[in-house]
Amino acid sequence: MAAYRSHLAGSTTGCRWLMLAAEMAGLAGGGWRADPDPAATGRVCPPRIATRTLGTDAGSVRAARDFTLATLHRWGTAERSHDIAIVVSELVTSALRHALPIPGDTRLRLGLLRPGPSLLCAVADLGKAAPVPRRPGSLAETGRGLHIICTLSDKWGHATTPGDTGKVVWALFTPRPASPSPARYPGRPGRDRGFGNPGI
Repeated sequence: MAAYRSHLAGSTTGCRWLMLAAEMAGLAGGGWRADPDPAATGRVCPPRIATRTLGTDAGSVRAARDFTLATLHRWGTAERSHDIAIVVSELVTSALRHALPIPGDTRLRLGLLRPGPSLLCAVADLGKAAPVPRRPGSLAETGRGLHIICTLSDKWGHATTPGDTGKVVWALFTPRPASPSPARYPGRPGRDRGFGNPGI
Protein backbone atom coordinates (compact mmCIF):
# COMPACT_ATOMS: atom_id res chain seq x y z
CA MET A 1 0.00 0.00 0.00
CA ALA A 2 2.91 2.36 0.71
CA ALA A 3 4.15 1.84 -2.85
CA TYR A 4 0.67 2.61 -4.12
CA ARG A 5 0.52 5.93 -2.24
CA SER A 6 4.03 6.75 -3.47
CA HIS A 7 2.90 6.16 -7.05
CA LEU A 8 0.01 8.57 -6.54
CA ALA A 9 2.37 11.26 -5.27
CA GLY A 10 4.63 10.77 -8.30
CA SER A 11 1.72 10.82 -10.71
CA THR A 12 0.52 14.20 -9.48
CA THR A 13 3.88 16.00 -9.53
CA GLY A 14 2.58 18.47 -12.11
CA CYS A 15 -0.62 19.11 -10.19
CA ARG A 16 0.21 19.43 -6.52
CA TRP A 17 -3.18 21.04 -5.98
CA LEU A 18 -4.84 17.73 -6.87
CA MET A 19 -2.56 15.83 -4.49
CA LEU A 20 -3.51 18.33 -1.77
CA ALA A 21 -7.20 17.64 -2.44
CA ALA A 22 -6.51 13.88 -2.25
CA GLU A 23 -4.77 14.31 1.10
CA MET A 24 -7.62 16.42 2.46
CA ALA A 25 -10.14 13.79 1.31
CA GLY A 26 -8.17 11.07 3.13
CA LEU A 27 -7.10 9.28 -0.06
CA ALA A 28 -3.35 9.76 0.28
CA GLY A 29 -3.17 8.66 3.90
CA GLY A 30 -4.40 5.12 3.48
CA GLY A 31 -8.09 6.00 3.35
CA TRP A 32 -8.56 3.93 0.20
CA ARG A 33 -8.14 0.37 -0.86
CA ALA A 34 -6.48 -0.29 -4.18
CA ASP A 35 -8.50 -1.77 -7.00
CA PRO A 36 -7.29 -4.44 -7.51
CA ASP A 37 -5.38 -4.98 -4.26
CA PRO A 38 -1.64 -4.71 -5.05
CA ALA A 39 -0.81 -7.18 -2.26
CA ALA A 40 -2.98 -9.79 -3.92
CA THR A 41 -1.72 -9.24 -7.46
CA GLY A 42 1.89 -8.40 -6.63
CA ARG A 43 1.82 -5.23 -8.74
CA VAL A 44 0.90 -1.62 -8.22
CA CYS A 45 -2.23 -0.49 -10.03
CA PRO A 46 -1.66 3.20 -10.76
CA PRO A 47 -4.37 5.72 -9.96
CA ARG A 48 -6.29 7.20 -12.87
CA ILE A 49 -5.83 10.95 -13.24
CA ALA A 50 -7.36 13.39 -15.72
CA THR A 51 -6.93 17.17 -15.63
CA ARG A 52 -8.09 20.03 -17.79
CA THR A 53 -7.48 23.78 -17.79
CA LEU A 54 -10.67 25.75 -18.34
CA GLY A 55 -11.38 29.24 -19.60
CA THR A 56 -13.53 31.80 -17.84
CA ASP A 57 -16.39 31.94 -20.33
CA ALA A 58 -19.85 30.49 -19.69
CA GLY A 59 -19.10 27.52 -21.97
CA SER A 60 -16.52 26.29 -19.46
CA VAL A 61 -19.22 24.73 -17.29
CA ARG A 62 -20.48 22.60 -20.15
CA ALA A 63 -16.91 21.78 -21.22
CA ALA A 64 -16.13 20.62 -17.67
CA ARG A 65 -19.27 18.48 -17.52
CA ASP A 66 -18.60 16.92 -20.94
CA PHE A 67 -14.95 16.26 -20.02
CA THR A 68 -16.06 14.60 -16.78
CA LEU A 69 -18.64 12.33 -18.42
CA ALA A 70 -16.23 11.37 -21.21
CA THR A 71 -13.48 10.58 -18.69
CA LEU A 72 -15.78 8.49 -16.50
CA HIS A 73 -16.98 6.60 -19.59
CA ARG A 74 -13.38 5.95 -20.66
CA TRP A 75 -12.56 4.68 -17.17
CA GLY A 76 -15.64 2.47 -17.11
CA THR A 77 -17.04 4.33 -14.11
CA ALA A 78 -20.76 4.57 -14.71
CA GLU A 79 -21.87 4.51 -11.08
CA ARG A 80 -22.99 7.98 -9.92
CA SER A 81 -21.61 9.59 -13.10
CA HIS A 82 -24.53 12.01 -13.39
CA ASP A 83 -24.17 13.10 -9.75
CA ILE A 84 -20.43 13.61 -10.32
CA ALA A 85 -21.09 15.68 -13.46
CA ILE A 86 -23.57 17.89 -11.60
CA VAL A 87 -21.10 18.46 -8.76
CA VAL A 88 -18.32 19.34 -11.24
CA SER A 89 -20.69 21.83 -12.88
CA GLU A 90 -21.40 23.44 -9.50
CA LEU A 91 -17.70 23.59 -8.56
CA VAL A 92 -16.80 25.27 -11.85
CA THR A 93 -19.78 27.64 -11.68
CA SER A 94 -18.78 28.71 -8.17
CA ALA A 95 -15.19 29.33 -9.25
CA LEU A 96 -16.31 31.37 -12.25
CA ARG A 97 -18.75 33.42 -10.18
CA HIS A 98 -16.74 34.06 -7.03
CA ALA A 99 -13.07 33.23 -7.42
CA LEU A 100 -11.54 34.67 -10.60
CA PRO A 101 -10.47 38.27 -10.00
CA ILE A 102 -8.68 38.66 -13.34
CA PRO A 103 -10.90 38.61 -16.46
CA GLY A 104 -9.57 36.23 -19.07
CA ASP A 105 -7.25 34.40 -16.64
CA THR A 106 -7.39 30.71 -17.53
CA ARG A 107 -5.85 29.35 -14.37
CA LEU A 108 -9.01 27.45 -13.54
CA ARG A 109 -8.19 23.76 -13.33
CA LEU A 110 -10.37 20.68 -13.11
CA GLY A 111 -9.01 17.37 -11.89
CA LEU A 112 -10.46 13.89 -11.62
CA LEU A 113 -8.68 11.26 -9.58
CA ARG A 114 -9.59 7.60 -9.18
CA PRO A 115 -7.05 5.81 -6.98
CA GLY A 116 -9.35 2.84 -6.40
CA PRO A 117 -13.09 2.43 -6.07
CA SER A 118 -13.57 6.04 -4.95
CA LEU A 119 -13.49 9.09 -7.20
CA LEU A 120 -12.35 12.61 -6.37
CA CYS A 121 -13.20 15.69 -8.41
CA ALA A 122 -11.48 18.99 -7.67
CA VAL A 123 -11.40 22.53 -9.04
CA ALA A 124 -8.47 24.87 -8.36
CA ASP A 125 -8.86 28.62 -8.80
CA LEU A 126 -7.17 31.89 -7.87
CA GLY A 127 -9.65 32.89 -5.18
CA LYS A 128 -8.68 32.69 -1.55
CA ALA A 129 -12.07 33.09 0.10
CA ALA A 130 -13.36 29.83 1.55
CA PRO A 131 -16.68 28.65 0.12
CA VAL A 132 -19.47 29.06 2.65
CA PRO A 133 -22.97 27.60 2.26
CA ARG A 134 -25.61 30.33 2.09
CA ARG A 135 -29.29 30.20 2.89
CA PRO A 136 -30.90 31.41 -0.32
CA GLY A 137 -34.44 32.72 -0.38
CA SER A 138 -37.13 30.50 -1.88
CA LEU A 139 -37.16 32.60 -5.07
CA ALA A 140 -33.39 33.09 -5.34
CA GLU A 141 -31.81 31.87 -8.58
CA THR A 142 -28.34 31.36 -7.07
CA GLY A 143 -26.79 30.32 -3.77
CA ARG A 144 -27.59 26.61 -3.78
CA GLY A 145 -24.34 25.26 -5.26
CA LEU A 146 -22.74 24.08 -2.01
CA HIS A 147 -26.02 22.55 -0.86
CA ILE A 148 -26.10 20.51 -4.08
CA ILE A 149 -22.46 19.48 -3.61
CA CYS A 150 -23.16 18.43 0.01
CA THR A 151 -26.23 16.45 -1.02
CA LEU A 152 -24.77 14.56 -3.98
CA SER A 153 -21.20 13.86 -2.77
CA ASP A 154 -20.10 11.83 0.24
CA LYS A 155 -17.57 14.36 1.48
CA TRP A 156 -16.30 17.76 0.34
CA GLY A 157 -13.81 20.37 1.45
CA HIS A 158 -11.31 23.01 0.42
CA ALA A 159 -7.72 24.01 1.04
CA THR A 160 -5.23 26.70 0.08
CA THR A 161 -3.16 25.63 -2.91
CA PRO A 162 0.65 25.28 -2.64
CA GLY A 163 2.42 28.65 -2.63
CA ASP A 164 -0.75 30.36 -1.38
CA THR A 165 -1.80 30.99 -4.98
CA GLY A 166 -5.48 30.26 -4.53
CA LYS A 167 -7.56 27.36 -3.35
CA VAL A 168 -8.85 23.96 -4.37
CA VAL A 169 -12.40 22.79 -3.67
CA TRP A 170 -13.01 19.06 -3.90
CA ALA A 171 -15.78 16.47 -3.59
CA LEU A 172 -15.39 12.75 -2.94
CA PHE A 173 -17.64 9.97 -4.21
CA THR A 174 -17.41 6.50 -2.72
CA PRO A 175 -19.07 3.32 -4.00
CA ARG A 176 -22.56 2.75 -2.70
CA PRO A 177 -23.21 -0.61 -1.05
CA ALA A 178 -25.26 -3.00 -3.13
CA SER A 179 -28.91 -2.85 -2.14
CA PRO A 180 -30.35 -6.08 -0.85
CA SER A 181 -32.60 -8.02 -3.15
CA PRO A 182 -36.31 -7.49 -2.47
CA ALA A 183 -37.90 -9.95 -0.10
CA ARG A 184 -39.70 -12.79 -1.81
CA TYR A 185 -43.05 -13.90 -0.61
CA PRO A 186 -44.78 -17.16 -1.53
CA GLY A 187 -47.86 -15.16 -2.48
CA ARG A 188 -49.17 -11.62 -2.56
CA PRO A 189 -50.21 -10.26 0.86
CA GLY A 190 -53.93 -9.57 0.92
CA ARG A 191 -54.62 -12.21 -1.71
CA ASP A 192 -53.42 -15.31 0.11
CA ARG A 193 -55.46 -17.35 2.58
CA GLY A 194 -55.45 -15.66 5.98
CA PHE A 195 -54.74 -12.12 4.67
CA GLY A 196 -58.24 -10.68 4.65
CA ASN A 197 -59.72 -12.87 1.94
CA PRO A 198 -60.89 -15.98 3.74
CA GLY A 199 -62.01 -18.85 1.61
CA ILE A 200 -59.89 -17.95 -1.43
